Amino acid sequence: MMKSQTSTQDRLLGGRVAIAQPEDGYRVSIDAVFLAASVKPKAGARVLDVGCGDGGATLCLAWRAPQISVSALDLRPDAIARFSASVELNGWSDRVRGYVHDVAHGTPAQFGTDFDWVISNPPYLPEDRMDHRGKGEALNPATTETVPLSQWIAFMAACIGDGGHFALVHRADRIEDVLVALSPHAGDIKVLPLWPKSGASAKRVIVIARRGARGPSEILSGLVLHEDDGSFTQAAQAILIEGEALMTN
Repeated sequence: MMKSQTSTQDRLLGGRVAIAQPEDGYRVSIDAVFLAASVKPKAGARVLDVGCGDGGATLCLAWRAPQISVSALDLRPDAIARFSASVELNGWSDRVRGYVHDVAHGTPAQFGTDFDWVISNPPYLPEDRMDHRGKGEALNPATTETVPLSQWIAFMAACIGDGGHFALVHRADRIEDVLVALSPHAGDIKVLPLWPKSGASAKRVIVIARRGARGPSEILSGLVLHEDDGSFTQAAQAILIEGEALMTN
C-alpha cells in the first residue's frame, strides 16, 4: 500500500500567498516565483500554466494579476489536489482552476487555442541525464522529462492564440534546446539570465516569446540573485517578498 504523503501549508511572496505542498520531496522553488513575475497579462487575460506542480507560479501570478483567469494542469492527481486546496485557501476559486492532464496526450478540447499567455516551469532534464536513478526507480515527473522538450513547447503553442505569449523558466545549460523548440512557433524571443552572484555563470534563464512573431531575439541584462554573503539582493527580494514584476522590457 502506498504511504499517504503529508502536506504542509506554507507562504510565498512575504506571506501574501498560501500554498499547500508535500512535506518531503520536491517543493516550490524561487524559479516559480520569478516565472510568475515575468508575465505581464492585461486585465481579462486568460493564462495557462503547463506542468504546474503544486502551483507556485500559478498562485503567485493570480495574486499579482487579480483581473485575470488562470488554468493550470499537471499529470499528478496529488499535485492538483494540493493546488486546488491552495486555490480555496486564497479565495480564488472563481478564477483559478486546476486540471489533471498529461502533456503526452495532446491538448484537451476544453482548453481551446486562445490563451493570452501560456507559462511553464517544465521538468528540466531528459531521462538520459538522470544517471543517479537506481534500477527500477520511477522517474520523478517534477524534475525529469516525461515527454521531449520540443513536444512540451508544441503543446504550449497549440494553446496560445494569435499574438499570445510563451513564458518559461529553464536551466541555462539547455538554452539551445529551448530556442530550437520555440523557433517553429514563435519569435520576438527575450532571454533573461538569472545570475546566482555577480560574475557567476547563470544557472537559470527566463524565456519569453510571442506566438507567430518573426522579430529578432534579445538577451536582456538579467538579474543577480545573491550578494557575496549569500543573502538575496535587494532586486531579488523586491520580486520574492514584495511581489514586484521582473523587468523584461
